[in-house]
Amino acid sequence: MRVRDNAVLPTRAHSGDAGLDLTACEAVTIEAGERTAVGTGIAVAIPDDHAGLVVPRSGLALRHGLSIVNAPGVIDTGYRGEVRVILLNTDRDHAFTVEPGMRIAQLLVVPVQTADVVEVDELTETARGDGGFGSSGVR
Repeated sequence: MRVRDNAVLPTRAHSGDAGLDLTACEAVTIEAGERTAVGTGIAVAIPDDHAGLVVPRSGLALRHGLSIVNAPGVIDTGYRGEVRVILLNTDRDHAFTVEPGMRIAQLLVVPVQTADVVEVDELTETARGDGGFGSSGVR
């Protein structure tokens, strides 16, 4: 649903693309190293047992250092507000200006499996155990 008059509905650039392009509906300048939320002017209804994942566009990341702070952003099935994208300008020297109509992110609608939380006294043993960050080496 459009919640602003100049909103552009999400579209796929090519047949078979996984992501739907999300388009800015407002002009925003993001200074070097800063972040801001940019409105898309749309609200969505994500189907039950699914989630909407808002992910960066690779071209903006490569050419301009533009990313999404909380990538992926998650849109739950119950959310009905405007989809806003938290953009981060990772460029250290140059501001980036988002213009209305610019494709700023992608929306992936993916199935999710929910799980019930069950407290236990111990976990089953595995070969990995509690090996975490860097436990498999640096190569």
